[in-house]
Order: sequence, then C-alpha cells, then structure tokens
Amino acid sequence: MEDTAVEDAEVSGAAEFAPALVAAHPHGNSVAVAIGPELRVFDLKAGCPVSLSDDCGGRSHSDAIRAICFSASGALFASAGDDKLVKVWKTDSWRCIRTITSEKRVSAVAISNDDLYVTFADKFGVVWLVTLGEDGKEQVSVDNKPVSILGHYCSIITSMKFSPDGRFIATADRDFKIRVTLFPKNPLKGAHEIQSFCLGHTDFVSCIAFTSMSENQSFLISGGGDSTVRLWDYINGCLLDTCQIRDKNYLQMGELLEPNETDDSSLAIADICPSNDGSLVAVAIQSFNGVMLLACDLVGKKLSFLKVITMEKSYIPTSLASSFSSELLWTIMGASNMPNQASSQLLTRLRLIPHLQRDVLSSDNVPAILEDSEVPHGEKLLLALQGSLDISKQEEVLASVLAALKVSMHKMLVKKHYSEERREQRKRGRNDKKIKN
Repeated sequence: MEDTAVEDAEVSGAAEFAPALVAAHPHGNSVAVAIGPELRVFDLKAGCPVSLSDDCGGRSHSDAIRAICFSASGALFASAGDDKLVKVWKTDSWRCIRTITSEKRVSAVAISNDDLYVTFADKFGVVWLVTLGEDGKEQVSVDNKPVSILGHYCSIITSMKFSPDGRFIATADRDFKIRVTLFPKNPLKGAHEIQSFCLGHTDFVSCIAFTSMSENQSFLISGGGDSTVRLWDYINGCLLDTCQIRDKNYLQMGELLEPNETDDSSLAIADICPSNDGSLVAVAIQSFNGVMLLACDLVGKKLSFLKVITMEKSYIPTSLASSFSSELLWTIMGASNMPNQASSQLLTRLRLIPHLQRDVLSSDNVPAILEDSEVPHGEKLLLALQGSLDISKQEEVLASVLAALKVSMHKMLVKKHYSEERREQRKRGRNDKKIKN
C-alpha cells in the first residue's frame, strides 16, 4: 500500500518538485531568484536586470537549481542543483569563475566566510569542498577537484550554513539531526572534529540559520517537518526553546487552512529568516498563505509567537530572504519540475514585507505587504524576477504549484519504502551515475 502511494506521488511529479528560491545580497546590492534551471538576478543599485556571463568553460544549469547563496561578504554567489553542477559567480560582474561537477545531485551549498572555499552536499549526504583561491579568484590549478570533508551517512543534507565567525559549519538532514563541525584551518584534509549534534526534531530538518546579538555570541535556529522552530546553543548542542506552530491558536489556522490541511505533514516549516538584529524570525510554512513572525529573545533564550502576516489565499511562500542593510523581507512562490510544465511556465510571484524589525512589529499593527507599485524598481524588477507581469497567466501557472506545495516537502524528504522489484527498476533509471569525462 505504501509503495503504491509513493509511486502515485512520483507520477504526479511531487517527488521531483523543485521550489523557487530567493537570496538577497548581504549589503542590499542585488537579489537573485532561482526557478528550474534559470537564475535571475536584479541589480538593486543600478536598477536593472543582470546579464550573467560564463566564460570559464563550464556548462550552464540544465536542471532544477536546488540551492543558492551569497557569501558573507557578498563578493561571491553560488548555485547548485539536480544537474550535478555547482557554479560560483563574482557579484561585481556576475561572471561565473568556476563550474564544479559533482558525482551526485546537489542538495545544499555554502561559501566560507573568507571566500576561499565553496562547500556542497550531494544527495548521499557527503559534503565536498573546493578551493577557490585567494579572494575568490580563478581556480588554483586544473587538479583542484572536490574533496570530501564530512558525511551524514546516506541521509540527504537539506541545509548547510557557516557560523557568523566562520569557525563552524552546520549541516541538517532528513534524519532529524543537525551536525555542527569545526571548520579546520586546512579543510582539504577533512573536517573530522564534531563540535556537537543538535538533536530534538522528530521529523526531517528542512532549514537552519544562524542569528546573533553580538559578534561574540550567536545561536542556531532550525525548522522541520515536525512543525517546530527550535533555538539552539549549537556550541554545546543544547536545545534552548521550541515553538510548536500547531499549538498557536492565534495563528488562525482554522481560517487560513482547509480542515483537511491541518495535519502535521501540511505544516512543515519551509524556510526561516532571522532579522538583522536577531530579534525576529520570519517563518514560511508549507500550506500557509502568509508568514509567521516569532520574537527571538536571545538574552532570555526564548522563542515566542508575535504575529502573522496573511497573504492572498493563492500565495504560499517557498523561500525567504533579507539582507543586513535592509529591513525588507523578500518572499517568493513558484516551482519547477511540475507535470507537463513548459519552460515558458517557469513563473514566480514575489511579495515584499517592509520594516522587518522588532520595535515596529511589537505594536498591534500588522505590517502591510508592498503593492507591486511600491516594490523597489517596480515593474522592471518584477518582470525580471517573476518572468511575467500578466496576473492571469501567473495565477494559471501558480494554481498547480499551490496544490503541490501542500504535500511537496514530505514527498521529497520523508524516506520511501519500495518493493524489491521497484528498487531494481529505480536503479536502472536513476540519474546519479558518475559522469565520464
């Protein structure tokens, strides 16, 4: 019975569903959107779309991009995904300086705080590292191949982040755990010293983020398929507080969700985004048409519900982003790898929320979502990042996305059980074989 259900999910396309992603430059210089194999970038300073250039001789993305990130300095950007490519870009020119080929599909990517290394995780739970060279310049040598530095033992890594001080690398997986590893001075020899495990989630961990109230003290926040957001002392692996979103009657779930959409599987945490000062955490929830805001008291080490920003019924954010220099929260909805989806249907919808700071949001007033005309650079930005300004066309495409969003995360991350015959069939058709040069 379970095997049949999984096969039905695969036929529907939910198992390969790839959510749209958004990332904001830490200094507010640009914003990037990934949808399917497309990477769209808008220069917020110049007020125009960016033309990406790739003269490093590598291939362009040809399949769904699963992970994107800016480096802490904002000088570099990385994209990676199902085509087994990791591409590193210099953000001053948006020129690709490195294309790395993975043996397996890539699920997460991160850039070290000093811009010297890019790390990526494959679907087998192995974290690989490549040296970028001084200040993110060209590759050090033609033999600079990826080196495995740590592993999660055949568990898909869902999120990977460097700590604010660059001393640690945190990795989360679908087997409920978060590993915090000391990032060595010479990582090419491997990252073998485990600082801690953050254990407490009872379902897959979907996202992690660091937050800090000073340069000397930071904390880890995580969200998962168990409908919880958790605050951690990651140095010691101690759980400090848990916010169970299903327990929050003031979330008005009864009004915002259909009765059959309030089970645990539909309330998985899709993404989290701390505010610049660490006092707030924005939360995107798998079936929820809006964003939940949590107050984060880093002194008292507490998470507490603050308020909900409700959006239109047809809008469920798939990714969140903000920058150090801006109080804007970027949200996006969209997906690729949908059944019978043409490349012309790779549309997204953006919603921006201003004043993401504690003193503004502590009042009873719920912040208003920016109208399209109020978005920085208006229609020019929306056309570049969304792919269309035609509302009716967007609604048509995103209607199918909406249905898949309500089940997508569990279909992707919960371990599946197959019959022996089905396992052999999947082995013959799988797309994780080594690429021969």
